[in-house]
Amino acid sequence: MTSFDLAASARGKHVFIAGGSSGINLGIGEVFARCGAKVSICSRKADRVAAAVETLKAAGAEAWGGAADVRNYAEVEAVLKAAKEALGPIDVLISGAAGNFVAPALGMSSNAFRTVIEIDLIGTFNVARAGFEFLRKPGASFIAISAPQALHPYAYQAHVNAAKAGVDMLTKTLAVEWGPLGVRCNAIIPGPIADTEGMARLAPTEAERKLAREGTPLQRYGSKDEIGYAALFLASPLAEYITGAILPVDGGAVLPGPGRLGDAMKQAYEKAAPRNR
Repeated sequence: MTSFDLAASARGKHVFIAGGSSGINLGIGEVFARCGAKVSICSRKADRVAAAVETLKAAGAEAWGGAADVRNYAEVEAVLKAAKEALGPIDVLISGAAGNFVAPALGMSSNAFRTVIEIDLIGTFNVARAGFEFLRKPGASFIAISAPQALHPYAYQAHVNAAKAGVDMLTKTLAVEWGPLGVRCNAIIPGPIADTEGMARLAPTEAERKLAREGTPLQRYGSKDEIGYAALFLASPLAEYITGAILPVDGGAVLPGPGRLGDAMKQAYEKAAPRNR
């Protein structure tokens, strides 16, 4: 068996990350940057994009960023075009923009529900649909960032449950349609990841973080690097026969269902607002 340098496989590739200015998505960008990839990002706020581009450059990447709201197809199309002009055709297209808050179905408005659907699901479609035209194909890779809520119904997460289940099915559909064109489509489901805005919202206290950790078979939070390594693998030749996969990178957290992470969400909600009756 010959050896394979996973890091070297990303060298010179152009990776575009929607929602790449912070959190897990910026962490993915940093992993690719350290491997010698060119990294472009978009996010809604120009100041956060600019700061993230400097972070990526410090990690070793030739980096570029632009402001765009993934809910707006024209903005997504324009930022992808600009990214291609700046760094060349895109080899790896990652859709990671997401929204979340903790609330029961009876405690959220129709507008609040729709907002998360638009960011997570419609945003993923917009990135994929607009991005296809700018990919270097065949051999290109599309990766969606999903969530455990796609696999199990979490209370207080009706909006995210619906949106992420849609993201997973969209990813599988694109895998079927784009496979003959040489583009592989997969999704990553991060588990509880340390130092992220999502976990700060879903488990804001140490007691809630303890519940989340104890509900994970490996008994710890994951790191942003570990999600980046999964994306690096899926984008590499090692995964060239993998498409339509939904890959949990979560220490086994999805295996028992919502479990204690769901309990942590419940506690977070009950502290923030009275129970709706």
